[in-house]
Amino acid sequence: MLSGVCIGTNDLVAAGTFYDKVMATLGMERTVNKPNEIGYAASDGKTTFFVLTPYNEKAANVGNGTQVMFYAEGEAGVKAFHAMVLECGGTDDGAPGPRSYHPGYYGAYARDLDGNKLHVAIDLG
Repeated sequence: MLSGVCIGTNDLVAAGTFYDKVMATLGMERTVNKPNEIGYAASDGKTTFFVLTPYNEKAANVGNGTQVMFYAEGEAGVKAFHAMVLECGGTDDGAPGPRSYHPGYYGAYARDLDGNKLHVAIDLG
């Protein structure tokens, strides 16, 4: 069972400002606030998404093929997440919409301030 996902940042203060707003579109809020780490939880209170400055004190970097995936409530939730990423300084990596590779799929792709790839979609159950 997966307990959470952790990504790196080179500026925790900026990442916190970014993710406080972006994660709120999914109903998640910050629950961990340490000098080198922040974490977010959904309404169940379990912190499952973490952003930190690497413990080895080397620069954080992104992985090719790596993405963090989230579910949103309907198409409006996907659009809200994607729009907030862009409003907060992130970049578009695939606008909200259906994709031919998955019947019934509706989602979007974006990148955070450090270039980490974020993927948001509706839950097809």
